[in-house]
Amino acid sequence: MVAQFSKTFLFGVSYASVDYESATQIIIQNAENKLSFGVSALAVHGLMESNRNKTIGNYVSRIDMVVPDGKPVQWALNAFNKAGLKDRVYGPDLTRYVLKAAGNKQLKVYLYGSTAETLEKLREYIPRTFPGVTICGIHVDRFRDATQEEDAADIEKINRSGANIVLVGRGCPRQEIWVSQHLGKINAPMMAVGAAFDYFVGNIKRPPGWMQQAGLEWLFRLSQEPRRLFKRYAITNSLYIYYVLRLMVSQHFSKVSTQE
Repeated sequence: MVAQFSKTFLFGVSYASVDYESATQIIIQNAENKLSFGVSALAVHGLMESNRNKTIGNYVSRIDMVVPDGKPVQWALNAFNKAGLKDRVYGPDLTRYVLKAAGNKQLKVYLYGSTAETLEKLREYIPRTFPGVTICGIHVDRFRDATQEEDAADIEKINRSGANIVLVGRGCPRQEIWVSQHLGKINAPMMAVGAAFDYFVGNIKRPPGWMQQAGLEWLFRLSQEPRRLFKRYAITNSLYIYYVLRLMVSQHFSKVSTQE
């Protein structure tokens, strides 16, 4: 029987109340049973995109387990909903937990998305770093939507590979949309892993631990890729702060009114 978990609602997204160990256990149980199951690690950017864009929000709402990737999301869930989360569940770290557990179970992993160069590096890196894992296939991102014929061929190829887990590295929100669209079609858990592919092979650097714990990973990434990320963070971070402040004021006045 697959372990159950509760969910907590924040700004339009239902987050799973899990930690690294429980999330890994749930994913591996689904992997062993070859069950179609969607996973996403959603930080502020993905949360606000889901909130601003109803189409994206609808796709994200269908994903089985959305984990709180960022510290600001974890803090808000604890502050407003008393979620009791001891830490965030950071996508690249969750991927490491899952790959280690997959190795112990001798499971097969399929890599979907990113460039040919990155995937070839991952094909070598993952089995070397996580003994027992078999990379049963890779699919280079087309960087466009697949045609119906291409998509059907992709689904058949992935299922025929015998994959227990599909890691999807297409960037947010494209990867969340892909995972959502393939629920019930791919016979394995699908994990939208964000920047994990690039972190693993050294395409981008991870921020220092203190910046991660302080909720400043976005600032480090902005310093690495200012042209690509400035607009994203200027919009989504500002919107997130606005939503947090608005909810703080709303809860404050709600408490005052109940005390009168």
